[in-house]
Amino acid sequence: MALTDLAAAPERARRGAGLFRRVRRLLPGTVAFGVVWLAAMIVVALFADLLRPYAITQMDLSYRLAPPLTPGHWLGTDELGRDVLSRLIQSVRVSFVIAFGATILSAVFGTTLGFLAARFRGVCEHVVVMLADFQAALPFLIMSLAVLAFFGSSMVLLVCLMGFYGWERYARIARGLAISAGAQGYAAAVVQLGGSPARVYLRHILPNVASTLIVSMTLTFPEIILMESGLSFLGLGVQPPETSLGNMVGFGREYLTTAPWIMLAPAVVISLTTLSISLVGDWLRDRLDPTIR
Repeated sequence: MALTDLAAAPERARRGAGLFRRVRRLLPGTVAFGVVWLAAMIVVALFADLLRPYAITQMDLSYRLAPPLTPGHWLGTDELGRDVLSRLIQSVRVSFVIAFGATILSAVFGTTLGFLAARFRGVCEHVVVMLADFQAALPFLIMSLAVLAFFGSSMVLLVCLMGFYGWERYARIARGLAISAGAQGYAAAVVQLGGSPARVYLRHILPNVASTLIVSMTLTFPEIILMESGLSFLGLGVQPPETSLGNMVGFGREYLTTAPWIMLAPAVVISLTTLSISLVGDWLRDRLDPTIR
């Protein structure tokens, strides 16, 4: 048995090396880093309650502004003695929930309007294009500040507000691709066979344009994270005692010279997350776009 195992070892090594080479060809180094980082952030967001060593509101003034690598506080503590690592884990969850929910809402809303414009044309198309132009010209951050200052900040309102960011991109893309697909033979064939408009768009046109929409979502997702971080930094986003990445950066700026780790930890997470999503989105565009291949 031992001789058999020794004889099979080179073959297993060759298979492992071949698998590694295939993975490297499929995922370049930077993209692999992005995938691993995003997977880690998703795990943190899903299991934040299990990973947090302390409650985010638990204070210990005897450890106030403790530096990183302090026993029991690996990323240090803030001005109230709260564990930075625990608050960072919760911030990742909150920021990802807002960004994911807003991205899905924006994609669904924009794609629906784009399909309606392509289906009915005429007045409906002109209205959708006019609204898309208005949205693109509107300074979204200023509008968000006004809405949150007037109605107050809540998680639901924040997700809905962020969900209106970037919908005009999906509307333009869905409208153009739907018109192009409608001119091709497969859509006309489904119509001639008695297929309803909903079936044509949802079962036949949407799967053919989904790759482009997915790439657009990877571009919108980091922008929404940055937008939410900016609003929380200005004090109109996620409100205490809840925390988000931008919220942590906003409170940590007052201690930049005395306790920089309070702000640097969430700032690094924001930077690496947006960079990873951009790398993965660019790779997905190259993989899913048949014209590039």
